Amino acid sequence: MTQTRGIRVAGSTVILTLRRAENGAAVLSLPLVLRTREPFAHQWALPGGWLTADESPVDAAARTLAETTGLAPSYLEQLYAFGAVDRSPTRVVSIVYWALLRQDDVVAQSAAHIASGRAPENVQWFDVDALPPLAFDHAKIIEYALWRLRNKVGYSRVAHGFLPAEFTLADLREAYEAILGKQLDPANFRRQVEATGNLLPTERFRTGSHRPARLYRYNTDVELADRGPLGSEETSTR
Repeated sequence: MTQTRGIRVAGSTVILTLRRAENGAAVLSLPLVLRTREPFAHQWALPGGWLTADESPVDAAARTLAETTGLAPSYLEQLYAFGAVDRSPTRVVSIVYWALLRQDDVVAQSAAHIASGRAPENVQWFDVDALPPLAFDHAKIIEYALWRLRNKVGYSRVAHGFLPAEFTLADLREAYEAILGKQLDPANFRRQVEATGNLLPTERFRTGSHRPARLYRYNTDVELADRGPLGSEETSTR
């Protein structure tokens, strides 16, 4: 019989957002927490914590994320369970969730957390292409999360997690470019996304220094992500 005594279950969360770099480009970013104790003291890690006996993995992920960063996404999706024997000095299995947040939601939630007197400690945002050395196997976890995101963008409307309810095709293309890490031809992109039938044009336009750009929205009959036969108990935080 396999001996399981001493195994602890933890939860971590990969939260991704698009932010503006100094050159104006949209870049994928995520929050990391600076550890204050061993193991891996003074190294950066994903937000997370221990699973208690009276909560589900997704509830634990939501709780520890809120406690460490002040962020509360409305939707968490289970990414993977990481349980390599040597991933921690003690035997730990981590159930990892991920979520996408609009940048204005990040700013608003962080500001509310600070105003409440519970400013997150030792938290800093990093671009995914400029990460510091990470504790445990968190570099591998982030790599897997990015791989999953880049694969899902090809067959789902996952990019909508970074966008407001209404957006231009340029906004959507910019999200795809940040996710995929490459430039896309605007004309080809328009043809491809319009052919899916998932976008609905509105009667509104965005005006500015360029010619007006039509605003689109996603068909709300289509889920942001396929939650599968388990329903919401293993994916949603509310």
